[in-house]
Amino acid sequence: MEPRDKNGLTEKEFLAQYRPGDYERPSVAADMVIFTAKVCKEENYRKLPKKKLQLLLIKRGGHPYINTWALSGGFVNPDETTEQAAKRELLEETGIDNIYLEQLYTFSDPHRDPRMWVMSCSYMALVDSGKINVSAGDDAKCAEWFDVSLKTENTDINETNNGFTSVTDYILSLQKDNDLLKAKIRLTKIRTDNGIDTKYDIISSDGLAFDHAKIITFAILRLRGKVTYTDIALNLVPEYFTLTELQQVYEIILDRELLKAPFRRKYSTLAEETDMFAKYSGHRPSKLFRKKWLAE
Repeated sequence: MEPRDKNGLTEKEFLAQYRPGDYERPSVAADMVIFTAKVCKEENYRKLPKKKLQLLLIKRGGHPYINTWALSGGFVNPDETTEQAAKRELLEETGIDNIYLEQLYTFSDPHRDPRMWVMSCSYMALVDSGKINVSAGDDAKCAEWFDVSLKTENTDINETNNGFTSVTDYILSLQKDNDLLKAKIRLTKIRTDNGIDTKYDIISSDGLAFDHAKIITFAILRLRGKVTYTDIALNLVPEYFTLTELQQVYEIILDRELLKAPFRRKYSTLAEETDMFAKYSGHRPSKLFRKKWLAE
């Protein structure tokens, strides 16, 4: 005998009379924070080339936020998952489909999009700059790599009877030639006996669409956290690299200089030595390494 609900309906009868339109339903988008480590041009040939952490942004070609910079992404089609939508957008805008991709968070503020209720299932992608062929999608004017920086402006911690409240203000800066985009993001953490509640608020945002300043800040903090205990940084170096290049990647992510000896003791296990050398003008050849997972 089929089970019945409190109204006496079987599941088949319940589904036959169910009306989805009775409930407010959001649209869903997949937005991507795509990072790369770009080699900078060095005019002094005696200096090793530096790297910069860069983020891919697109200039919106239509309303809302026309002519404003935004993360790449788009709406999820009815026949695909959010991850499939993210991979589709990545392929369309970078020309590659086999790169590191992880889900960040679902941003669901009902007012984050002026058109309607749009939930953003955000993803972080890490791309070797040597493999990228960037192109703008149909709804974008252009796509560009921006140098990205996240600085802590101040932190205020107050103890409570059963925990603490921590408020940190971050300054997010993104620059491409004469285009400078800035935002101030406030991260509030409230610790109680039941755990930690975390909230991100946009205090100000100049030049970035929607709540994308919040999503970018979330992604940078996630990336900084994960490089300390995973091999995630290897996704930002080419197949063969020097240990100095690997250290530069860590430094641009963490936004601080690292001592050479402690760095190599901690992270050299991520790389396997090869019999090849990199040649830089004005320098002795440097030993090349490869990602450890390629050797396993």
